[in-house]
Amino acid sequence: MSAHATAADRARGRIERWEPQRLVLILACIGSFSVVLDATIVSVTLPDLRADLGFSPAALPWAVNAYTLAFAGCLLFGGRCADVFGRRRIMLVGMGIFTVARVAVGLADAPAFLLAARAAQGVGGALLMPVTLSMLTTTFVERSARARALAMWSAVGAAGAASGPVIGGLLTQLAGWRWVFFVLAPLGVVGIIGAFLTLPQHVSGSTRSRLDIVGALLATAGITGVVLAIMRSAAVGWTDRTVLGSLLGGFALIGIFAIHQTRWAADPILPFGIFRIRSVSSANAVMFLFGTGFLASPVLLSLYLQDVQGYSPLLAGVGYLPVGAAMIAGSRSAGWLTVRLGARTATMSSCVIGAVGLLCTAACIALDASYLWTVLFSGAILGYGTAAAFTPLTVAATDGVPPGRSGLAAGVLNTVRQTSGAVGLAALSTIALSAGYAASFATSALCLAAATLAATITMPRHPRPAPNAAR
Repeated sequence: MSAHATAADRARGRIERWEPQRLVLILACIGSFSVVLDATIVSVTLPDLRADLGFSPAALPWAVNAYTLAFAGCLLFGGRCADVFGRRRIMLVGMGIFTVARVAVGLADAPAFLLAARAAQGVGGALLMPVTLSMLTTTFVERSARARALAMWSAVGAAGAASGPVIGGLLTQLAGWRWVFFVLAPLGVVGIIGAFLTLPQHVSGSTRSRLDIVGALLATAGITGVVLAIMRSAAVGWTDRTVLGSLLGGFALIGIFAIHQTRWAADPILPFGIFRIRSVSSANAVMFLFGTGFLASPVLLSLYLQDVQGYSPLLAGVGYLPVGAAMIAGSRSAGWLTVRLGARTATMSSCVIGAVGLLCTAACIALDASYLWTVLFSGAILGYGTAAAFTPLTVAATDGVPPGRSGLAAGVLNTVRQTSGAVGLAALSTIALSAGYAASFATSALCLAAATLAATITMPRHPRPAPNAAR
C-alpha cells in the first residue's frame, strides 16, 4: 500500500512540475506565433491597402517595412527589459502593445495611421520575442528538455511564417483586409490572460538592475539606421545618398554605443562579457551566415512563383505550403537531433541539408523545371534542413548564460537573426534582379556552406559557461 502511495506521490509530483512548464511553453508559443505571423500575413493585403487607403507606390512597401524596422531596432532593448523588469511584466506590456496596435491597423483610415500602428506592432513584437525565448531557457533548465521545448517553439514559429500568406489571402478575399488583423486579436487577449495567471511576479535575477537608457537609445538608433540602409539598398542601390547616410550614421551610433558600454555605462545594456561564452559568440556568428543565406529564400521563392510562373499571391501562398510543412517537420525533429547529436553536430547536419535543398532549387530553376521539382521536392529539402538548424543554434546561443542575462542573450540572437535576414534579402534580391533567381539561390547555398564551416570550426562540442560572463 505504501509503495503504491509513494509511486502515486511521485507521479503527482511529476504532473505538478510539468503543468507549469507546459503552460509556459504554450504561452511562449502564442507569443512567437503572433510575432512571426504578423511579419508575413500583411504581404498579400498590399494591393487592397493601396486601393482602399490610397497608398503611393513608394509608401506601400512600408506597410511591411515599418513593422520589420521597428522590430529589428528594438530587439536588444526588449531582451534587456525582460531581465530588468521581469518576464511577466514585459510579456504583459509587449502583448498588450502588440494586440492594441494590431486592432489599430485594422481601423486605419489613412496611410500614416496604418504605418504608425505597424511600427507600434514592431515595438510590441520586439518586447515579446526575446521574453518568450527567455521564458523557455529559464523554465526548462535540463538541456534535453530545453532542446525539446525550443524545437516546439521553433515549429510554431515556422507554422506562423508558412501560414501567414495563406491565412492573409483567405481573409482578404472572403472578408476584406481589415479582418486579417481583427480576427487574430483574441489570440493576444488569451496571451495576456495566460501571462497574468501563469508567470511569477518577481523580477528575474538576484538583484534589480537598472536599464541603461542611453545605451538602449544608441543601440536602437544604430541598428535601425543600418537595417534601414540595407532595406533601402535593394530598391535604390548602395550609392544613394540616403542609403549611405543611414548606413554611416548607424555604424557611427553603434561605435558610440560600444564605447558607452565598455567605459561609461554603470549597468550596460549589452555587457560584452557575454561573448566570452564560446557557445554564445560562435552560435551568433553562425546564425549571421545562416540567416543571410536562408531567411530571404521564402520571399524569393514566392516572387519566383508569381513573377516567373505567373501565380496569384494567394496561389503562391498555397504553393509554398509544402515548404512550410517541411519547415514544421524540421523544427519538430530538431529537438531530438540536438539531444542525440549535440548542438554543434545538429547545426552542421541541418545546414548541409539546407544547402543541398537550395542548390537543388537553383538547379531546377535554371532548368525551368516544374513545380513538382522546384518547390515540392527541392523546397521541401531546404525547408526541412534550414528549419532544423534554428533549435541547435538557439540552444547554443543561450547555453551557459546566467538566468539574469537570458533575456539579453535572446535579444542578441534575435537581433543577429533579423539583421542577417535584412542583409540577405537586400543582397539576394539584387542578385535575382541582375543574374536571375537561380544565381540567387546558388548564393544562398554558399552562405549555408559557410555557416556549416563556421559551425565546424567555432562551435564547442560540449558548451560550458565562461567565467565573468555577466560583464
